[in-house]
Amino acid sequence: MLDFLKNRKQKISHVLGAPVKGKTVSLKKVNDPTFREEILGKGLAMIPYEGKIYAPADGQIGIVFDTLHAISMTTEYGAEVLIHVGLDTVQMKGEGFEGHVKAGDTVKKGELLLTVDLEKIKAAGYDIITPMLICNTTGYESVKGRTDIEVNPGEDVLIIEEK
Repeated sequence: MLDFLKNRKQKISHVLGAPVKGKTVSLKKVNDPTFREEILGKGLAMIPYEGKIYAPADGQIGIVFDTLHAISMTTEYGAEVLIHVGLDTVQMKGEGFEGHVKAGDTVKKGELLLTVDLEKIKAAGYDIITPMLICNTTGYESVKGRTDIEVNPGEDVLIIEEK
């Protein structure tokens, strides 16, 4: 009688953890149109309470920008993740940033990627808000962030559903 249910494909979901200790916010609250308008992909942003950036999932590091203000990785299931520390922090030319991984490294969820001096960023006049995006958003059915919550590193914040 319910044979039609047998042929339905079950949706596969993946969850990314928080890359920082802090508060999650919608990308709509990011004071930069590239992130706010989701030009680089869907995701969420975090207001970090500490200057440690962790891997949100298991995967491989793609790019560690020379200025250490951003890092990309590809998860084991193919999500292309970009973590961008602060706004316009590329202008700091790496000052206040320390990298702990390099391109090509395989990482586990929770592994330390970057250490950042948040006070130095603020003193230089930059916003510390930290967007985390899925750059290949169009390859997924949905990308949904859990916003307006306080989280510790690794706690579930971004749900990606396969097509």
